[in-house]
Amino acid sequence: MTQFFLPFLAWLKLVNAQTLKADLFAGLTGAVIVLPQGVAFAAIAGLPPEYGLYTAMITPIIAGLFGSSLHLVSGPTTAISLVVFSTISRYAEPGSAEFIQMVLTLTFLAGVYQLAFGLMKLGMLVNFVSHTVVVGFTAGAAILIATSQIKYVTGINIPKGESFLHTWWDVALGFTQTNLYIVLIAAFTMLSALMLKRYLPKLPHLLFGMVMGSLASLLIGGEGKGLTYVGEINGSLPPFSLPDFSLVSLKQLASGAFAVALLGLIEAVSIARSIATKSHQRLDGNQEFVGQGLSNIVGSFFSSYAGSGSFTRSGINYAAGAKTPLSAVFAALFLGLIVLLVAPLAAYLPVAAMGGIIMLVAYNLIDFHHVRHILHSSKTETSVLAVTFFATLFMELEFAIYMGVLLSLMLFLMRTSMPNIADMAPNPNEPRHKLAEVNEYSLAECQQLKMVRIDMSIYFGSLDKVQRELNCITEKQGKKHILLLAEGVNFIDLAGAEMLVQEAKRLKAIGGGLYIQGTKNKVYDFMDRIDFVADFGEGRIFSSKEAALHSITLKRLDHGICASCDQRIFRECAGLPGAVPLVT
Repeated sequence: MTQFFLPFLAWLKLVNAQTLKADLFAGLTGAVIVLPQGVAFAAIAGLPPEYGLYTAMITPIIAGLFGSSLHLVSGPTTAISLVVFSTISRYAEPGSAEFIQMVLTLTFLAGVYQLAFGLMKLGMLVNFVSHTVVVGFTAGAAILIATSQIKYVTGINIPKGESFLHTWWDVALGFTQTNLYIVLIAAFTMLSALMLKRYLPKLPHLLFGMVMGSLASLLIGGEGKGLTYVGEINGSLPPFSLPDFSLVSLKQLASGAFAVALLGLIEAVSIARSIATKSHQRLDGNQEFVGQGLSNIVGSFFSSYAGSGSFTRSGINYAAGAKTPLSAVFAALFLGLIVLLVAPLAAYLPVAAMGGIIMLVAYNLIDFHHVRHILHSSKTETSVLAVTFFATLFMELEFAIYMGVLLSLMLFLMRTSMPNIADMAPNPNEPRHKLAEVNEYSLAECQQLKMVRIDMSIYFGSLDKVQRELNCITEKQGKKHILLLAEGVNFIDLAGAEMLVQEAKRLKAIGGGLYIQGTKNKVYDFMDRIDFVADFGEGRIFSSKEAALHSITLKRLDHGICASCDQRIFRECAGLPGAVPLVT
């Protein structure tokens, strides 16, 4: 229990002089990386630039101390920033005091949701959101982010709050308003960043791009050419703030906060797992939920907006040699020091350069490799990708997230409700006549006994498929005895047990029987608790195939039919009347 509420006690024993040195270096690298990102993400969220930096100072400290990952770095992210803007911009003017107040309230509520999920041990819930949904939503969010920056990198006048389609319609109508100097600065900023990333990838390319864009703007006399500037950032540490706890605000933002919480958890856990596969660390999903929740709750009282795990900063943190979450703490402390020193220089940063940087961030969000893989590998996954992608573009972002989660659950239920049911028979070419799939090896089957293997759970969602298969065996194949090979059945629920009892009684009524072999211990324990055996029939559940076939062939089948059978596929058939050699 102590480790759950104070998880940092578990890794503090890893700290020594060597790890401190590694974490200090990784923290300094992370601070330089997050400086331009924090400013850019705040712009996406509709907040003053300093709020992105505040978030990058507070969130990683709390999330690092109370999460489970050794390398995850939390803070402002593009997708979360976009959802925050989408949620709050319908109620208040971006950048206004009212907007900021509502963002803090949204952040607090999102943190409460996340903390509650963690305390209720719901860490496994993110497993039900497929990677395809995340890829589709992220790609859609990237397009929306890039679209939101068009007016800043072209100079075309586009009214605030325009939808995706309306924005591009305005671009088409106002194309002649394009300011070539603004386009030039934005393009030069992006090109500078890309060149440094290609030839000196270890250096902070986004920060370099901003510096080059600022210098280029000064050289051409930016103000006289229609360029605007970000303005001086408030060079201070995060001030105390207070969310609005009025019932009206909480009710108004509850739905949006849930979407932010869900997206934040999906991001954080998926990124933490990605890094953990490299570091060979075991993660605790519930603890990660608690860490993310506490970071947002605490952050809302220190002028921070909703944050989550950052793939870029987490990856760089691991690559830089970080050993413990102290690297995230050091990154936040170094960032505070840097902000105090360089914040006034933001007065020389052109909005066009900032727009160019955000364009690059948006482009890097799109996982082209996985998109291509999904498009070529699965029609079902492609449909999920397309629905999530277009829902993100043309609907409210919260609804797109909910739709993605719903699609994931539907996909999961659809797969589990259609279990694979394979016809089985002894393979004469295998030692001891091992059972194999009939269709794959063109095997002969018994005239009276049907053996089927079920490769999925028997629960309320799969009942229809299983029951239809059992009825088909009786009605179309004329077989009254059915042996279910249940080694692949992970669980049977109450509805599934009732269905099996019903089918056993049906087959018994027509002179046959239903039998089960190979149930797992947990499945059998459940069946024992509900007195399943008494209702299903004594002597119809077997632990081994040999025991099942011996009992069924010698005691249950019609030996009159066996006497004229020329397909003696079981070894037990040798002891029956009219025996002939086994089929070979």
